[in-house]
Amino acid sequence: MLAQIDKEHYRKLHDILGLARKNLKNVDESLIQRAFFMCYRAHEGEKRASGEPYFCHPVEVATILLNELPLDGVSVAAALLHDVIEDSGYTFEDISAELGVEVAEIVEGLTKISGIMINRETTQAEGFRKMLLSMVKDIRVILIKFCDRLHNMRTLESLPEHRRLKIALETRDIYAPLAHRFGLGKMKMEFENLALRYIDPEMFAILQKKVQLTRVERENYLSRMIAPISDDLQKQGFSVEVQGRAKHLFSIYNKMRSKNKTYEDIHDLYGLRVIIDTERIADCFAVYGFITQKYPPVPQHFKDYISIPKHNGYQSLHSAIIGPRGTMVELQIRTKRMHEFAELGVAAHWRYKEKISRDDANIDSFLRWARELIKDADSAAAFMEGFKLNLYHDEIYVFTPKGDMKTMPSGATPIDFAYGIHTEIGNQCIGAKVNGRIVRLNAELKSGDRVEIITSKNQSPKQDWLKMVVTHRARLKIRSSINEERRLQIEKGRGMWEKMVSGTKKLFSDNDIVRYARRYGVKTPADFFSALASQQINGAEVMERVAGTHKDTAEQQHALREEPARVDEYLKTARKDHDPEAAVSRKDEVVIAGMSNIAYAYAKCCQPVPGDDVLGFVTAEGVVKIHRKNCVNVSNENLQKSERVVSVSWNRKIDAEFLAGIRIVGEDRIGITNQITLVISKFDTNIRSISLHARDGMFVGTLMVYVRNAEKLTFLMDKLKKVAGIFTVERLIS
Repeated sequence: MLAQIDKEHYRKLHDILGLARKNLKNVDESLIQRAFFMCYRAHEGEKRASGEPYFCHPVEVATILLNELPLDGVSVAAALLHDVIEDSGYTFEDISAELGVEVAEIVEGLTKISGIMINRETTQAEGFRKMLLSMVKDIRVILIKFCDRLHNMRTLESLPEHRRLKIALETRDIYAPLAHRFGLGKMKMEFENLALRYIDPEMFAILQKKVQLTRVERENYLSRMIAPISDDLQKQGFSVEVQGRAKHLFSIYNKMRSKNKTYEDIHDLYGLRVIIDTERIADCFAVYGFITQKYPPVPQHFKDYISIPKHNGYQSLHSAIIGPRGTMVELQIRTKRMHEFAELGVAAHWRYKEKISRDDANIDSFLRWARELIKDADSAAAFMEGFKLNLYHDEIYVFTPKGDMKTMPSGATPIDFAYGIHTEIGNQCIGAKVNGRIVRLNAELKSGDRVEIITSKNQSPKQDWLKMVVTHRARLKIRSSINEERRLQIEKGRGMWEKMVSGTKKLFSDNDIVRYARRYGVKTPADFFSALASQQINGAEVMERVAGTHKDTAEQQHALREEPARVDEYLKTARKDHDPEAAVSRKDEVVIAGMSNIAYAYAKCCQPVPGDDVLGFVTAEGVVKIHRKNCVNVSNENLQKSERVVSVSWNRKIDAEFLAGIRIVGEDRIGITNQITLVISKFDTNIRSISLHARDGMFVGTLMVYVRNAEKLTFLMDKLKKVAGIFTVERLIS
């Protein structure tokens, strides 16, 4: 259905179609037209803060996309509709029916990541995590989001001051570094300049005025270099374009602040860029040789990003030369194709391929860091730490003893390098040789260093290492190893304690442990068990103190009654509701030997639930007792071959989920619930209920989650065990 729109808006449609024909390899004009009319219908009557029709915003976003990051027709359609699900009555299904699933999925991804800037760190981390998940699924989501943010920044003056500042800070701290991570040099520069305009408007106005006043002088100076360089290179047979390049305002602002200089003290405001129409990389080095014969180079400023590209794929030769009057001029030399990738980054791949698939190797190289961050981060704090570390760092290039190059962040140490090779090498690192000389583990590596790691099987990560490393991976692995070591020590201590009290016929609560252990300077039961295992506390001495005075309290008696009640409730729910999608009621929950209507009961020794591998054992009364296959009472090999054993299967759909109960014991600390739910959310698992009971620095938690099979449950439990502060994770019925 076409909407009735006026001539002005029709002109906008024709402009978009004209840009699409000009900048895209293939154009589905019908798709773009249908998206345009749906956009108009969805936003008809809405106004922006500036008073203009809201419909103009998505049209401008699509226009920016076509001019700045030309991708494909699907992206243009999604850009036109990026606010439709959020702001109108249209649904994913509506967009899918009219424009296809591909467009609908991108729009849905854009809807999920809208409004991620929230002050609470956990919610903010979850917002950024959603953004990374969406862009990993389809990178066009984040590229369209960049265009949306760019138009918002260009029209920011109509918002109140507090909102302008908030959006500008987010743009400077998140969007500009992200744009850089994807190689979008031109867009990053505009993000930073626009953000500066609202963060420090007074300084922005001063710099803008000073740059404008010196513009004519700068252009005249560079033109006296551009003409002879261009003529000389063309005589040598090179087809080149030589451009004058001004340092952008945010870069000047940063240099003035970091170096504590005035504008007049900054001397590298002049820059030249030489773009060569060639596919031969050697031509870039040849051109550099010809230029430096005429203008002396500054050797310490030479950087070869062609042989060793930046992490975002950027390639260019960087140097500095001494121009007329002894002025230092920055110099960049690159091929035409390198220049397109420097300006468009990941979006440049659409210029060289008919169709970009979601698993394209070139695109995947841009997303690898995001996938690793999503997979490894086990808490909101760890996620935000990794997110920021991946965005804000310079790089160095170091080598293994075999000559393999590794890219590391500036400030990296041998421990970072060791974990970059392999987790076990990092865990067992006792020393390092850099360029053949033994160095300390906290020594800062430099580009060109050859690093050899010395290991020992007796070594394990130390708490102090966390102060020495700068990479997210190293911090994550060190924490994980320290937590695992502490968890094993606590379990060992708990086992020792339980063995001590088993012969006393008395019940000791965590409260009792804390009360008596505090005399030894221990604050929590976890610390007590750890100290017991490491022999810092004499367990026999503690036993003597409490053996004659301990009495069961009302609270402990309540705990004794409460635990079986929770288990009974769980079993009842799990067996009744193990297939929540089922539409029909069933008399039997299991099928015994392929037959129905057979009397059965669940064995109390192992309490099986749907999803467990089970078997039946026929009792003398003729009732089939259902056990888990790994139950100690039926694990005897001869018993399993007995004629009294019958096959049992759950009466449920193959792909249905079952309810599983998990018992967790750990330290009661701030944010532990968020950490647990974050781990579960990564498994696309539904939580039916969660309850945590804390007392004296410890908590006991019960989780009810839906999982597809016991293997998935085991994998989830293994991940939960790695959360800092968790000591025990087990099935509710072990």
